[in-house]
Amino acid sequence: MIQRLLKGLTRNRVRTSFEHSDPRLRGRRYGIPYQEVWEAALALATNGMKGWSIVSADRDAGQIQVESRTSVFRFVDDVEVRICLDGDAQTVVHLSSASRVGKGDLGTNARRVARFLKRLDRALVRASTD
Repeated sequence: MIQRLLKGLTRNRVRTSFEHSDPRLRGRRYGIPYQEVWEAALALATNGMKGWSIVSADRDAGQIQVESRTSVFRFVDDVEVRICLDGDAQTVVHLSSASRVGKGDLGTNARRVARFLKRLDRALVRASTD
């Protein structure tokens, strides 16, 4: 708990990795075709995340760039969703989120990334059971 608080006070960016110490911030690897993951991620970034506004989306490069506005102070943060195929033809998703101002974000970026990944997981599970 203390470590999380210290990170929130001293960090203003977060990036997923498969080895991240916080399980919520581990990148995703799906056995689902790239196109389906891309469409689900783009739909979520476009309509499923409060305060998100698409800056650019490039399917071929596998990048979605977003501006996210915080609820209370209306700060603008930068989010990037990266989607690619790994060597085993699995679709990989990674995110980064960074505050434009301040030295600490009180965990806002980590919560934003974790929320997106959780919703993406749910959307892809629903799509695979339809």
